[in-house]
Amino acid sequence: MNATTRRTLESLSNLRLPDLQARFAVIVGEPTRSPNKTFLLRKIGEALEAREQGAVAATPSDSPTMAPARVRLTKLAVPELQAMYREVVGRDTRSADSAYLFWKMRQAQKGSVRVGPIERRSVGTSDVKVLPLRMTAAEVEALDEA
Repeated sequence: MNATTRRTLESLSNLRLPDLQARFAVIVGEPTRSPNKTFLLRKIGEALEAREQGAVAATPSDSPTMAPARVRLTKLAVPELQAMYREVVGRDTRSADSAYLFWKMRQAQKGSVRVGPIERRSVGTSDVKVLPLRMTAAEVEALDEA
């Protein structure tokens, strides 16, 4: 967060709730009825940062990777969200829960979750089997003796 955004948020924190809600509508681009000042300030800060990053990363020819920042995720269907998830996170998902997909993409953009394919650890040999067992102490002693 740069100094300008920080100063803007500090000045907005002094506003009354109705005034802050009005500023939220202007900055974020959608009205809100949320009574939580902390939430509103955080969302305004995220919008200002996204605007700042968009201005820095913008080029004359818009690339497809710029589209997710301009599109409202709530307006997309699940297959479109899954395709966007694939671009942002770097792997496929079978989830059809749009709220989860929104959350996971935001977490990936923040750097809170791992991006890219997940590598599973292999055992190395196919003759190893893991068995969950519950035995009495006497049975374990008998196995140890054998």
